[in-house]
Amino acid sequence: MTEALSSLAETFKNVGVTRAYGTAVKVDGEELIPVALVSFGFGGGGNSEAEGADTAGLESAAGGGGGGFVLPLGVYCRNGSGHVAFRPNTIALLGTLVPLVCAVGFTARGILRTLRR
Repeated sequence: MTEALSSLAETFKNVGVTRAYGTAVKVDGEELIPVALVSFGFGGGGNSEAEGADTAGLESAAGGGGGGFVLPLGVYCRNGSGHVAFRPNTIALLGTLVPLVCAVGFTARGILRTLRR
């Protein structure tokens, strides 16, 4: 189990940087570098006491899993004169703000209900 986790850690060592900043692409004389928010994690576990416990009727258990997400934030643009600007992805920005606005709204509603009583 330890070998599998160390193998995964070595495989994904630089994945965050390569996923967060994609390869540059030339479009209409501008160089575009995609930028994303990347998050992933892995975990695993097992029952170390179960090796000698088979005689007692207990079974050994082990498992693991992982997951993650990539959220495109926008692109860095560099034109022919070397000027660099960041252009945000407005759809992703709106998509991430919707849960935040809902949470703030529910919190404000709860505070107002409490103050009325």
